[in-house]
Amino acid sequence: MFIHRLGAASHRKKADTVIKNGKIMDVFNQEWLKTDIAITDGAIVGLGDYEGENTIDAEGQMIVPGFIDGHVHIESSMVTPPEFAKAVIPHGVTTVVTDPHEIANVSGVRGLEFMLEQAKMTRLNIRFMLPSCVPAAPFEKSGAVLNAADLHPFYSREEVLGLAEVMDYVAVEAGEPDMVQKLMDAHKADKRIDGHLAGLSAGFVNVYRAAGVLTDHEVTTPEEALERVRRGMYVMLREGSAAKNTRHVLPAVNEKNARRFFFCTDDKHLDELVDEGSINHQVKLAIQEGLDPFLAYQMGSLNAAECFGLKTKGAVAPGYDADLLFISDFENVSISKTMINGVIWSGAEQSEWTDGKAAPALLKSVHLPDLHEDDLEIPIVQGSEIRVIDIIPNQLETKLSLTKPKSGAFFQPDLESDLLKIAVIERHRGVKGIGLGVVRGFGLKEGAIATTISHDSHNLIAVGTNDQDILKAVERLGEIGGGLTIAKGGKELQSVALPIAGLLSDKPLETVNESLKSLHVALTETGFSGAFNPFLTLSFLALPVIPDIKMTTEGLFDVKAFRHIPIQP
Repeated sequence: MFIHRLGAASHRKKADTVIKNGKIMDVFNQEWLKTDIAITDGAIVGLGDYEGENTIDAEGQMIVPGFIDGHVHIESSMVTPPEFAKAVIPHGVTTVVTDPHEIANVSGVRGLEFMLEQAKMTRLNIRFMLPSCVPAAPFEKSGAVLNAADLHPFYSREEVLGLAEVMDYVAVEAGEPDMVQKLMDAHKADKRIDGHLAGLSAGFVNVYRAAGVLTDHEVTTPEEALERVRRGMYVMLREGSAAKNTRHVLPAVNEKNARRFFFCTDDKHLDELVDEGSINHQVKLAIQEGLDPFLAYQMGSLNAAECFGLKTKGAVAPGYDADLLFISDFENVSISKTMINGVIWSGAEQSEWTDGKAAPALLKSVHLPDLHEDDLEIPIVQGSEIRVIDIIPNQLETKLSLTKPKSGAFFQPDLESDLLKIAVIERHRGVKGIGLGVVRGFGLKEGAIATTISHDSHNLIAVGTNDQDILKAVERLGEIGGGLTIAKGGKELQSVALPIAGLLSDKPLETVNESLKSLHVALTETGFSGAFNPFLTLSFLALPVIPDIKMTTEGLFDVKAFRHIPIQP
């Protein structure tokens, strides 16, 4: 292969493919070049005047490097890696750096192995960061535990780039032995370490940098971004389905520091990936917000590649992989063709796997106890205030507030005040662990919604206007092996089955996408009219490492105090 490339580069033989009549983006000097691109064995071997066995006429289009998603949980798309690839490649994403901690929290090493094997079945370049916090916090009831010894063997795999988002900041600061071992193993293997510094002070940034943590994707303000860059970190601007931070953080980016910023989606549902796109959407958004287009494209490609040591990704230059995009409209990021390793993605490629039988060990992961209405009762002292979780639309953070509920011995949902009941139910071992609370901001007028996607331990989580519909939604998820569902009047309105670990479908992209569209149509029957994704918002209310207040199977959790608290002060 190396000899072939040298022969083509030196004109001793024809290149496999030559792209002519294109306007080539130089991401290093931030300028345009009018020249040929010679490609052999999937790599760019020269810029200049070349002949090839195959010629592609770019017809004056712009040729830019393929986009890189710096941090994504493929499981949040609810499809397997080959089906995920079919969603993002047409939008110009040629490489992703994924953290499979969702499936690992349910199925441990078996889930991690499943994702690694599935990644081999697609032309999308999928690189892995190993889940650092399974479970996310020591008190969490997840389906598995991954310690340093479990992760260590995976560092020998070429597709593994490092240790994924370290979110247990208490363990990091305290120097907890297994966490320290995970960090040390990553360093010894010369791998990267991702951070997760949601709401943490500059002092904690110091601690994380001392531990060798290189990135943070939980930044929500320009001030936080600059604080991290100042201390030598890379900052990922995130635009997912629940957390949309790009516009808020973008003012921190300038010509002097732009190389320390790049894009990620983190968690994005399949229907939004198909309709809106991925990193291409963020590049376009950044340009609309006034960022220099060259910097936006650089952040969508080269910066992420340099951060993760992907030496052959992120540029249109000799020695780089021929992962290229043909762009007809630069500022609108209109992509006419996506090339991966020198081959144009035709749109006709099909995944080789759509059958859940390929993953028998990951099926039947939902084990629920017998539940009754009295299991959902929340006793309250009449006349006293209760603690309420206030959601922030399109953000992962929440706020804690106090309010006086209507009189009664038990809390009753108050639709006028938008106070609904929320429940987190242990679903991995069938033990009766139920955390109950009150949430405001969903805007449901009838019924209930529930899902087995609840970051990161992925127990069952439900919110509703009455106990009967909450129980019906829970029951239905048990019957279909996990997923998302809507109940109203004691009946199922619509569901999306996710039988693989209660997170992934065993169906093709097209089928899942149609099911999700039907689910959102059915949402209107509950009175929901919010400008956010209620299922994704619900799924993050169980993540006790993002402030201010969240839910676990043990009840309300104060993230800043890092302890459980009662509903009534």
